[in-house]
Amino acid sequence: MHLHFLGICGTFMGSLAILAKELGYRVSGSDQNVYPPMSTQLETLGIEIIQGYDPNQLDSNPDLVIVGNAMSRGNPCVEALLERGLHHTSGPQWLHDHLLRDKWVLAVSGTHGKTTTATMLAWILEYAGLKPGFLIGGVPLDFDCSARLGETDFFVIEADEYDTAFFDKRSKFVHYNPRTLVINNLEFDHADIFDDLAAIQKQFHHLMRLVPASGRVIFPSDNPAVEQVVGQGSWCELETTSMSIGQSDAAIGQTERGGQRFQICVKQTDPVWVEWGLTGEHNQRNALHALLAARHVGVTPEVSAQALSQFKSVKRRMELLGQFSGISLYDDFAHHPTAIETTLQGMRSKVGGDKLIAIIEPRSNTMKQGVFKSQLAQSASKADRVFWYQPDVQEWSLENQMGDVEGQQVFNSIDHLLRSLEPELEQESHIVVMSNGGFEGIHERIKQRLTQR
Repeated sequence: MHLHFLGICGTFMGSLAILAKELGYRVSGSDQNVYPPMSTQLETLGIEIIQGYDPNQLDSNPDLVIVGNAMSRGNPCVEALLERGLHHTSGPQWLHDHLLRDKWVLAVSGTHGKTTTATMLAWILEYAGLKPGFLIGGVPLDFDCSARLGETDFFVIEADEYDTAFFDKRSKFVHYNPRTLVINNLEFDHADIFDDLAAIQKQFHHLMRLVPASGRVIFPSDNPAVEQVVGQGSWCELETTSMSIGQSDAAIGQTERGGQRFQICVKQTDPVWVEWGLTGEHNQRNALHALLAARHVGVTPEVSAQALSQFKSVKRRMELLGQFSGISLYDDFAHHPTAIETTLQGMRSKVGGDKLIAIIEPRSNTMKQGVFKSQLAQSASKADRVFWYQPDVQEWSLENQMGDVEGQQVFNSIDHLLRSLEPELEQESHIVVMSNGGFEGIHERIKQRLTQR
């Protein structure tokens, strides 16, 4: 059976294509932007990738066309498959029908931390010998792939609230039918498809309705938006978390070394310690949620703590790209003011009084619309110097928002930004590059400059 994927190089669609290939299907696909690491991963598996959306690629009459949510009416392939009456479906629907229906699905949802928490959970289950399947919207450093079938009934999935396809505007995650559900947090995001927070909460309520009575939902008791979703109706066991002991079923206890050694306390069990290289309270919370989800399928907190202490994380989540004569360079996938703020807070705790430089591109669809523009300056306040990049093509001015904020500057040219960065570099500096895109190759350009110094 021949499956053809439209939008195959996206993190979700590419991972789905890998699973289809592993199931024995003939797989091909196309995308407008074909680039590593996803293109390399797919080509290594013998998956044919076509550049662009020329309708001729459908002349092979694939048995099924799987349509990514980046595809819209007007796309040449979309118009061709509708005119020809080709059998088609969405990625999430295909995943449910051909893989998840018979699995114990552990889904990780929320505005922030989905990729990291899902990777932590998959790693814990792997460490415990459960050999899970998984689909993660990133490149996990603890595995050699972003998706696999696994050898048991357990399947970990990053559960995204973004819409499913041009013909199915429900959130992707309503197709996953989880038995174990983590809701990390909830804020307004994706302004391109949601009008307000209530619209997102409605989708999460639909997700809650799919968890069976024997299932479990793990969520923070100190996030009002999540509590409102749970308050709309729940039909399964609930387990709450917080950052303070005594306020929930499980919490973060003592912390040491700037948060890189911390205690997880679950009611009616002995506390366990995690010691790792990650930073920030947000990652401690991610670890807590991953531990509780693993506990639901029988992994003890002690084993989970051992696994977390060996966790390598995910590419582009505060990934250390190199150290150059006392200057450290990091890459982070920031897409929201809260993500920027919590990441820089964690980094500040780690580096103390060292110089912290943030280079930030507000690139997500919501950021580009200016929805969070009034929050951006404050979100980066933990950095000593902040270099914002905003191309002239955007309709609102980040520079007007910054005003005279000390230490923060806006650039519309990468070259100008890099020239202004040069005199700021000194021993014991830490540079964090934050964007959910390629940032016009700025990472490599900074590395070249640091290497030449």
